[in-house]
Amino acid sequence: MSTTDTLTQTKWTIDTAHSEVQFKVKHLVISTVTGTFKSFKGNVSTESEDFDNAKVEFSIDADSIDTNNTDRDNHLKSADFFEVATYPTLTFANGLLTKSGENYTLSGELTIRDVTKKVELGVEYGGTAKDPWGNTKAGFEVTGKINRKEFGLTWNAATEAGGVLVGEDIKLHINIQLAKN
Repeated sequence: MSTTDTLTQTKWTIDTAHSEVQFKVKHLVISTVTGTFKSFKGNVSTESEDFDNAKVEFSIDADSIDTNNTDRDNHLKSADFFEVATYPTLTFANGLLTKSGENYTLSGELTIRDVTKKVELGVEYGGTAKDPWGNTKAGFEVTGKINRKEFGLTWNAATEAGGVLVGEDIKLHINIQLAKN
């Protein structure tokens, strides 16, 4: 039996009541629109207390997008963008959280629509604590940037001044609280 066979894996689940998935994109190149996904789930499996080499799986209900504007949300759900009727879920698979000094990196395969790309995101580990009911929780802040066109989200409109309506780069800001199973 190898050493890895004897290690105990700890399972964690995303506590959605204390987590959020946000994104930001430039609008008309002069301002920023912020949106969230209201429905998501995920699991983490680790063999170390500091989460080094933790395995991460995550999925988002594309229909749960919310930018505080119903018309914009409906457009984002259409075939011009997420096409939620055909591609209802965004997934992050084969994720691996690795530690280097005090810094963490989360790498894995992000699938939006029918396009899968390897992505790498920065992670800040906030620590682990017990809540008043004795449940063990762990907190993380995940940040990064993706280019929406690389995932087939290519719709845009030109402005009178020659600019574009929607920026290509999407900034991700994800706050995750895990609950130990």
